[in-house]
Amino acid sequence: MAFESSGYYLFHPLAAERLAAELPDAHVVVLVRDPVERAMSAHRHELARGFEELSLEEALAVEQDRLAGEVDRLATDPDYRSYTHRHHGYLARGEYGAQVGRFVDALGADRVHVVDADAFFADPAREFADLQRRLGIPVYLPERVERWNARPGGPRLPQQRRELLLRHFESSDAQLEAYLGRPPAWRQRSASNDSSASSVASARGTTSAPPGAADISR
Repeated sequence: MAFESSGYYLFHPLAAERLAAELPDAHVVVLVRDPVERAMSAHRHELARGFEELSLEEALAVEQDRLAGEVDRLATDPDYRSYTHRHHGYLARGEYGAQVGRFVDALGADRVHVVDADAFFADPAREFADLQRRLGIPVYLPERVERWNARPGGPRLPQQRRELLLRHFESSDAQLEAYLGRPPAWRQRSASNDSSASSVASARGTTSAPPGAADISR
């Protein structure tokens, strides 16, 4: 039994078919996280490693231009290596639905296991045990689970900007839901926040104002 990991396998357009050709009995585990947070984290990571010079907003604004034609060239030239496809796909790499779909098509749904990072980080022992059972291997529970490859978080996005970016992933997240068997955690949080905001607005709208006071609910 052997294990290997690389975040780029999911994003590369030929990785799934190459894996299926060489290791048709392999199982693939895909750990997915909030795609907005993933984009921000990836940008910090690329900055720190010297692969990026633009600010986050600048990088997002030119991402489509940077990636234009790269997928087609990777797909048609087996020897091509794309620097920008590997390092500058901040939003594109968070479009998980189609990427997971490639592996499902190549290997079969029973060999592709999608894990929600929020659930994993909240209770890693339980999620790890569940994954091992799905893989059909003996369950091993480590005494402790440590963090690896972690960098200090940067400034948080304003909520309005975050919601705008999250809308970019609506279609992809709908595809991902089918593979997870439930809405991803970031969609559940978003729905919960929307519900809470509506409840607050409704409560404010039905509050009676003292005589002579301005009606601020309008």
